Amino acid sequence: MIPQWYALRTRSRYEKRVSAQIDHHGIEVFLPLIGRRSRWKDRTVQVEFPLFPGYCFAHFAWKDRLQVLTASGVVEVLGVAGRGVPVAETEIESVRRLITSTLPIDPYPFLEPGMPVEVRRGPLNGLRGFLVRKAPRARLVIAVSLIRQGASVEIDADDVIPA
Repeated sequence: MIPQWYALRTRSRYEKRVSAQIDHHGIEVFLPLIGRRSRWKDRTVQVEFPLFPGYCFAHFAWKDRLQVLTASGVVEVLGVAGRGVPVAETEIESVRRLITSTLPIDPYPFLEPGMPVEVRRGPLNGLRGFLVRKAPRARLVIAVSLIRQGASVEIDADDVIPA
């Protein structure tokens, strides 16, 4: 069987632990993290939070799912009728490119209505997503449809074309 990307639902605040355990088993795992400033009593610190709270992604063949499901904190592999539904490789790569860009990222709820667009220039050239217009700038949403979540980034409206 060919390994594919699957979305894993995790216990609340277990994303980093799940990621480390699955990685320890030699399975490729992807946990998109974003930096946020967190204020403590005496200082402000930069803390990394999961872009999609409660989820991480693992690349494995379906026959190897037991190694993933037995990791502490894994609730389920997302799917239908007990069978995992793979996440499109293009969606994983889009999220990877988004989090490695220098642009500010905000978690964004998945949008069903919206215009599909493709970025035509800049660091995100070629990415496809949904455009949510906000004057005077535009907001591009990169979505992972299986978990119904996404991330948004502010870009110039001139940098996108209809997909």
